[in-house]
Order: sequence, then C-alpha cells, then structure tokens
Amino acid sequence: MTVDIDKTAGPEDTPPAGPEAIKAIPVRHYGRYVSAVIAIGILVAIIYAFGQGKINWHAVPDYFFDDRIMTGVGKTLLLTVLSMLIGIVGGILLAVMRLSKNPVTSSIAWFYIWFFRGTPVLVQLFLWFNLGLVFEYINLGPIYKNYWSDFMTPLLTALLGLGLNEAAYMAEICRAGLLAVDEGQTEAAHALGMSHGKTLRRIVIPQAMRVIVPPTGNEVINMLKTTSLVAAVQYPELFRYAQDIGQVSGAPVEMYFLAAAWYLIMTSVLSVGQYYVERYYARGSSRQLPPTPWQKVKAHLTSFSSRKVTA
Repeated sequence: MTVDIDKTAGPEDTPPAGPEAIKAIPVRHYGRYVSAVIAIGILVAIIYAFGQGKINWHAVPDYFFDDRIMTGVGKTLLLTVLSMLIGIVGGILLAVMRLSKNPVTSSIAWFYIWFFRGTPVLVQLFLWFNLGLVFEYINLGPIYKNYWSDFMTPLLTALLGLGLNEAAYMAEICRAGLLAVDEGQTEAAHALGMSHGKTLRRIVIPQAMRVIVPPTGNEVINMLKTTSLVAAVQYPELFRYAQDIGQVSGAPVEMYFLAAAWYLIMTSVLSVGQYYVERYYARGSSRQLPPTPWQKVKAHLTSFSSRKVTA
C-alpha cells in the first residue's frame, strides 16, 4: 500500500524566528560626573589661591641649578645609596638570623627589628648625635680611640640613623622573599651536597628577588625622601641647602617649592629604574612580559603609520 506524504510545509512547521537583538542602554554614572566636576573645581581653586599668593616664582628658576642646590642633590643621592647598602646588607643578615633554628640568633634579630621599627627615625638620629653627652671617648683598644664628638660626624650620624633603621624594614622584606621560595628547592640543593650558605646564594636568594625587588624599590624612594630629616643633625643635603638659601634670599617658601621639585625629579627617575628592574626579575614567572612604555609608543606610531599608508 502506498502512502502519499504531503510535502507542503504548514505555518506550524516554520522554524521559529531568532530572538530580537537586545538594545543595551549604558548605565549613567551621575556620581562620576559630579565627583569629576568637584575635583576640577578644587584643583582650579588651589591654582587660583597660589596665583594670588605673594610668591616670587622667579626665585625658583634662578636658584634651580645653583651650585649649593646641585651639591645638595649629589649629597642626597650619595646618602640614599650608602644608607640603602647598609640597610640591604643588614636586612639580608637579619632575615637569615630570624629564620635560623638557633634561638639566640633568632631572638637577637627579633629584638633588633622590634626596636628599630618601633622608634621614629628622627629620634634615632638625635640619639646617635647626642651620645657624646654620655660617652666622652670612643675606645676600641689599640684599633681606634678618639673623642666621641670628633668620631660621630654628621655624615656618620646620618648613615647610622638611616641605614640601621632601614635594615629592620629590609629584614622583613627579605624574610618574606625567602619564605616565598618553596622548601623543596632547599631540600634538593642539600641533597646535591650544597652547604646552607651556597644554597642561599645560588638557589634561594635569586628566586626570592622577584618578591624582594618591588618593595625594595619603594624603600629606596622612601629613603630618598627620608634623607631630608638629617638636616636636623647638621648634615648639609638638599633640604638643608634650600633652607639656608631661603633664609639668605628672603624666599623660604620658594626654596621649599624648589626642593620639592628636585625630590619629584629624583623619585621619578628612581621609579623608572624600579620598573625595569622588576621587569628583569619577572622574566622567570611571566610567559610574556608586558610592553614597556617605549614599546607602547612605538606600537602606536607603527599602527598610525600603517593606517596612513592604507588610506
């Protein structure tokens, strides 16, 4: 028996139409507009206030490259480098002591970090500077003997006050970096016959640098600004020279603006250096490093040129 099949499709056999396109309406963030207007208004008000103030702006470029200011910049950078060297070396040593299984060395490191992190830097500077009131001489036996006032110069006071204080903070940064390295790395190195010191130098510390470098860069920038405190112990650096010029020239506020400008320039340069150092130590952890600012500029210029040629 033959069955005839009607091949004419009815309306009910028509496939359903797809859903209508959704018309997305962006949410209006009125709070952003209001906060932007308020921020711009405050900025304009601050600029207007300084424009109306009795400030001799011409004094800033007149003394910007003064010999005393440039000498102060050099001494500020020198003090920053030397203090950070003391802090980094001391911090690594204290971190190793803190992680030691020897309770004596671990307790000494803990006490050092507790004391220097718990007292202000300015107090430590004055303490070192005025120890001559307690000790008349410094006597190291046949090695060295002198009056304390002659021994504790402003430079040595600044280095001890800044460097030893920084060592306490660097100790915690280094300890965090060392703990970030898997213990299996140390165990494998010991299984190969490496000593504890060689394991730290060859295996642990290179891997810990990825964790240590970013906060260390922040500490360097912070140290550069903290050097302004040593003006209180008679060490002539940028801030002290700016103060002296301001008192003589009758433009103290202008010289503070000048010093702030130089600090901004130096911290900006250090920030760029920190970026590239972090990028260097991130090579082993990232498959593809993010482009540098210069690479971004080149990419934009290349894309602009290609569009121009196509047009």
